[in-house]
Amino acid sequence: MTGYELAKRFDNSVGFFWRANHQQIYRELRLLGEKKWVLGETIAQESRPNKTVFAITENGKNELYNWSGYQAELPSIKDEFLLKFYALDCVDVPALSLQVMQRIHQHRERLNLYQKILERHYQNEAALSRVGKGKFMGLKAGLMTERGWLAWCEDALEMLKTLK
Repeated sequence: MTGYELAKRFDNSVGFFWRANHQQIYRELRLLGEKKWVLGETIAQESRPNKTVFAITENGKNELYNWSGYQAELPSIKDEFLLKFYALDCVDVPALSLQVMQRIHQHRERLNLYQKILERHYQNEAALSRVGKGKFMGLKAGLMTERGWLAWCEDALEMLKTLK
């Protein structure tokens, strides 16, 4: 794939739980190329700039396999929205309530999107390939996360209603 194609695929798959902009993807492809984990082939185009198509090497596949054996760190939460609750005695409660309602709307939209993906692609878990099962588990994490945030936001909204 080209960096552009990879970025688009990224946005429509792992982009649900891992964000990377196009510049970051191109930077990483360059670094992976320096390590010989991917190879890039430049293809000339007449009416457009040349493009580079990347493919993973055997060394890259081996490194990916080795990487999978390392324990991933628990991610830290860095959310300005949650800080507002930490400083609840100093914030505009009606404004914060509106922000909670907006978050509820956003989480419902994302949950609906995940549910559509589930219905469209994952009706028969037993028939899924190995790759499909991995994607299914990522989707299940997304569904659980959105349901959890919705429950939290609804609780927060109710609590904010009790404040004067």
